[in-house]
Amino acid sequence: MPYTVTSTALPDVLILEPTVFGDDRGFFFESFNQRAFAEATGIDQPFVQDNHSKSSRGVLRGLHYQIAHPQGKLVRVTAGTVFDVAVDLRRSSPTFAQWVGVTLSAENKRQLWVPPGFAHGFIVTSDTAEFLYKTTDYWHPEHERSVRWSDPTLGIAWPDVGTPTLATKDGNAPLLAEAETFA
Repeated sequence: MPYTVTSTALPDVLILEPTVFGDDRGFFFESFNQRAFAEATGIDQPFVQDNHSKSSRGVLRGLHYQIAHPQGKLVRVTAGTVFDVAVDLRRSSPTFAQWVGVTLSAENKRQLWVPPGFAHGFIVTSDTAEFLYKTTDYWHPEHERSVRWSDPTLGIAWPDVGTPTLATKDGNAPLLAEAETFA
């Protein structure tokens, strides 16, 4: 099996650790296999878009989601380290407004499954980081929403890397109480 799957404190959010083959030449691992992913997770959704970002230390991206055309995301880091966060925005869920955070790095090669109905964000804790994510739906800018990363209701324990560098939309994002959420 190319993955070991571990549940998080939010049962729908999963950590996937690939089987890595290494020797004195370097390493090899299968970073994605649709059949193995479905068998390991029970999730059989097609991925339709891949995204790649590079950010500097202290850059915080998020907490983002799409209110219509919600995206599931399979995320990983290929260079550097980030603290990655998923927040349950499904009002009908017993874990509504709860969050989970996981360190993802080029070294640990972990991946995180963030299901549709969750907000997602990360902060870079290394000098730079390259972040890749596969999505189950296309980006629809008219449906993109954000929740403020520092909302005290959520109480996310972000690592201290100084004052985060934010996009204007992230700095001005509404608090959860004012944000659109899922049923």
